[in-house]
Amino acid sequence: MKTATTPSAQFPFELVRPHLEKVESLILEQVRAFDPGVEPYMEYICQTNGKRIRPALAALVGGATAELNDDHIRLGVAIELIHMATLVHDDIIDGASTRRKVKTANSKWGNGMAVLLGDALFSHALKLSTEFNSLELSRAISQASREVCEGEILQTQRRFDLTVTKDDYFKMIEMKTGALFAIASGLAAKISGRDEMLCQAMYDYGMKLGTAYQIYDDVVDLIGTEDESGKTLGTDLEKGKLTLPILNLLERANPAQKEKLTKRLIEQKEIDLPVLVGIAEYEGAIEDAVTTATTLVDEARATLNLLDDSESRTALLNITHFVDHLLKSCQ
Repeated sequence: MKTATTPSAQFPFELVRPHLEKVESLILEQVRAFDPGVEPYMEYICQTNGKRIRPALAALVGGATAELNDDHIRLGVAIELIHMATLVHDDIIDGASTRRKVKTANSKWGNGMAVLLGDALFSHALKLSTEFNSLELSRAISQASREVCEGEILQTQRRFDLTVTKDDYFKMIEMKTGALFAIASGLAAKISGRDEMLCQAMYDYGMKLGTAYQIYDDVVDLIGTEDESGKTLGTDLEKGKLTLPILNLLERANPAQKEKLTKRLIEQKEIDLPVLVGIAEYEGAIEDAVTTATTLVDEARATLNLLDDSESRTALLNITHFVDHLLKSCQ
């Protein structure tokens, strides 16, 4: 089994690059809306940007379902602010010191300040959601924001919990990760004025893609390197999160190995990676998780059959191939 590596393929968002530049400009505009004493903190958080996957999905689905407009861009900005707020809070919970190769907010200013900064981003994103003319859109964004928080609460609540099932795991990651991917895609189709069937298909596309991406992230936490990922790894093991690879391993391990693992979980002790690697079924557990994620990507790809041919549809299709490439890099 190979170690997870950064894929060489270009992330397929070049089609909406001008729109993502507009997203960056609008995010900076939101930073400037904060009090001058708060603004530098917000700028630090927002400038350590990632791929802007969620705004890109909103823009691409917007272009694939109608003519892209300003509301698609504003949707992406609101969702991205929510996402950034969750990252700030995740880093506190996980005790992470780096993200995208720079210090996390909690590492730089302490947990107390980081909590407040995450809260400020959340509240500002919800304020932005009220500026849409559609109350339905505002409600959907607020609902997804709550689901993200609930998913994180459930995952935190059930650390070191041996009763966690795979169904529980999928429920939690659909809430904490899939929800924002789903509304980025589903609400973009809604803004385009498309019928409920197509809006639901685009919602499903985002949910399946986001869920697969989270599985990939959980795998990378076990087998990736911090130089390549740009963030602190191994936090899932340290914090007792029962991710899909670990649940697979508990299923596949022999009785003696399972007893050793469960004992450490019951005692809430760290599960060191060398302990896992020493189990013969470890690689199979990783591969099973990758296979599950690949199936979700295939299902996401199938939902695009409802769209007419366009450059934006092709880009949405290419995103699924890119995630496939990420997953194959873990094998």
